[in-house]
Amino acid sequence: MNKLLLILIIPFLLKGQNTYEFLRVDMSPRSAALGGSFVAANDDPNVIFNNPAGINYLKNTPVSFSFLKHLMDINFVSLSASHNFEGIGRFGLGLKYANYGSFSERDEFGNKLSDFSVNELAIIAGYGIKIDSNFYFGASGKLIYSGIASYSSTGAAIDLGFNYSIPSEELNIGVSILNIGGQLSSYVNVSEDLPLDVVIGLSKRLANLPVKLYLDFHKINESKESFFERLNAFTFGAEFILSQSLMLRLGYNHEKRRELKIGNFAGLAGFNAGFGLKISNYVFDYGFSSLGEIGSLHRIGINTEF
Repeated sequence: MNKLLLILIIPFLLKGQNTYEFLRVDMSPRSAALGGSFVAANDDPNVIFNNPAGINYLKNTPVSFSFLKHLMDINFVSLSASHNFEGIGRFGLGLKYANYGSFSERDEFGNKLSDFSVNELAIIAGYGIKIDSNFYFGASGKLIYSGIASYSSTGAAIDLGFNYSIPSEELNIGVSILNIGGQLSSYVNVSEDLPLDVVIGLSKRLANLPVKLYLDFHKINESKESFFERLNAFTFGAEFILSQSLMLRLGYNHEKRRELKIGNFAGLAGFNAGFGLKISNYVFDYGFSSLGEIGSLHRIGINTEF
């Protein structure tokens, strides 16, 4: 399998019918290790990518960097940060960049004409506000760019999110609507849709146990034959707090497991694992995601705050 073929099949692995499918790629090692269950998270600056309402709970000025080693030589990087301005509110920033490597352009006889690259970028700016006691709202805007050789496309979108917490139960409920928008310019003359996604989820710290559970339902907006089929794209994760410095994470992505099954065999497809290690004021995260027979993804990240 060469790299060009891989680029062609990645949207199908992601079940995509739209452009800018890289927006669906989970960048955070922590979120990925939890199977992608992060819409109800509220203690990580990377939540700007999943639910802008989650930034309301952040303290000080957290900053995060993540790197994803995809299949072949495809790489993703992301940055996120958040800061509260007294009397104005809390803002969040995010950047997601994808590099698919270099390719050779050839004529019909196989003669090399030139080299070209494929890159995609999304810049995100978000704002959060308190609506009522334990009820928060967030919104973010995105500018999107995609370039393939001499062709390029730009787009704009917004994310909307809500987060409701019950502190006495250590329970959070999150709802987000991601990628509401469209293309500003298309690659050619055909305009394509953005990967709109409606996600509902919750997180719950178990009483008297050092475990926090996460459950998300993705793509609820997509048409299905019955309502319950809309719940098939669910993810589940568990974070075990082994000490103040060490966290172990496990996750499961049901949709990925179904898509990557070959016959009756899926191997470890859809299963995820990782850990977080806190040293001084830094948290080092690692996330592993299995794609079954296709391979696996590795993510690393570092968080700190000022």
